[in-house]
Amino acid sequence: MSPDSVQSRLILGNIRLGADQQLDDALSVARNRMKITGIPLGALSFRLHRRSVDARHRDRVSLVCSVIVESTQGADLCALSPSVLAAIDAKPLREEPLALQKRGTQPMKYRPMVVGMGPAGLFCALLLAENGYRPILIDRGDAVEDRVRAVERFHTFGILDTDSNIQFGAGGAGTFSDGKLLTRISDPRCAWVLRRLHEFGAPDDILYKAKPHVGTDVLRVVIHRLLSRIEELGGQLHYRTRLDDVRENADGSYSVKTNRGEMVCSALVLALGHSARDTYRMLIEKNFDIIPKPISVGVRIEHLQEDIDRALYGNFAGNHALGPAEYALSDTKGERGVYTFCMCPGGEVVAAASEEGGLVVNGMSHHARDGKNANCAVAVSVRCEDYEPEDGNAALGAIAYQRMIERAAFMAGGGAYAAPIQTVGDFMRDQLRHVPTRVHPTYRGGTQVKMAALSSVFPSYITEHLRYGLSAFDRKIHGFAADDAVLSAAETRTSAPVRILRGDDLCAIGHKAIYPCGEGAGYAGGITSAAVDGLRVAMTMIERFAPSEC
Repeated sequence: MSPDSVQSRLILGNIRLGADQQLDDALSVARNRMKITGIPLGALSFRLHRRSVDARHRDRVSLVCSVIVESTQGADLCALSPSVLAAIDAKPLREEPLALQKRGTQPMKYRPMVVGMGPAGLFCALLLAENGYRPILIDRGDAVEDRVRAVERFHTFGILDTDSNIQFGAGGAGTFSDGKLLTRISDPRCAWVLRRLHEFGAPDDILYKAKPHVGTDVLRVVIHRLLSRIEELGGQLHYRTRLDDVRENADGSYSVKTNRGEMVCSALVLALGHSARDTYRMLIEKNFDIIPKPISVGVRIEHLQEDIDRALYGNFAGNHALGPAEYALSDTKGERGVYTFCMCPGGEVVAAASEEGGLVVNGMSHHARDGKNANCAVAVSVRCEDYEPEDGNAALGAIAYQRMIERAAFMAGGGAYAAPIQTVGDFMRDQLRHVPTRVHPTYRGGTQVKMAALSSVFPSYITEHLRYGLSAFDRKIHGFAADDAVLSAAETRTSAPVRILRGDDLCAIGHKAIYPCGEGAGYAGGITSAAVDGLRVAMTMIERFAPSEC
């Protein structure tokens, strides 16, 4: 992208459409606004920038759009006067490209290695590969197709593969999710990530929806293509390859011990994902500086999607242009927050365990989001003070806290990875009298569930805050705490429980060329922010090192 094109783009905002209007109507509104400027419309191009749904008033649900206007004949749109920009409700778009400051010269004797094929590892490896570094990329889990089969075996038969499951394998935990790309970080690299995902097969609408998502079915294709691109550029992919140990050699390189043999690299990226508990322990034992961090734990709640649509859209429920309704809710009681997380319209609750004897639930949607139920996590914040150190280590105590709840859920479900469930009405009244009727659980097809008192799964303060949150959210969305809504436990993998400390150079404290990265290292939350952190690490490496010749 040339500097001129960056300076010649505007965003025209606050274009409101009726729920039945077409998105092309937003472009027509933008063209009419631009007539005020006197610039010939033939010298401009128009494309949709963002589209969101305003459902604050159910009797007048609308679409809110913005449009990018770009000069095609050299006019500097940013030179328009402030009064003209105000009249057309426009502001300059100064989205900077992904630009490296310099190329590094420090020699690499060996290739760089990236541990983990989640979004952080994938985008780190992609940028390295596209700049000639031919990275080695390893993951303890399987390639996409084999991983899908492993997950289906667990779903159908309860046979857990602790190395290849919903948490581990190509694409990371996000592969079996709704594939949400919404992020709270403000970084121009977010747009780069979306464009690349689109290039590898994600749908067009991720480029303009305010709450973009890919869906698990499409995301699997995207990940396969992205990994193929890395391989085409000389990268090496190693599946079923678990990081077991790492040591620094006299020449500054690293010997990486795996379950499939030893490899050597000149720089090591730790994009582990938030569930690599055995790897965390190994790093702690090797004196990496790792601290606990706050997390959230709770339950998955399921409603009928049509009930959520009606509660949020009123008479507009079912409108194709709006799609299935989604929400994000939060509240605070005392020093703890309670909030909804990873809402999956038209989705299902999935079996997300990665350790034997622990029960974990998560949510997943296909791109069409056409399932009968909506689900989301209702999670309560957990503070570092809530952890009891394990083996004298606070970070291990954070992991032990998650594990304690997962094992309690496993026992409450009767073992064999059946999920403990309870109706909301019974949970609120601390009783166990009713089975699901109108809303049926989707975990493992709804057949591998067991009625249980979910208060037995959590510390009492978590149960108290879950009940408070359900009541608070019912005041915001009528029917959220309906008696026949269904809860399942336990949602514990909302984020990494630890942070691997790194310095301003993005290297782990005390390690010259080891780069903790992404959500599992404690520096991101979600697909897009993890991918951006992977890019940040890759850019830092490119600006430091020259590619290896071997």
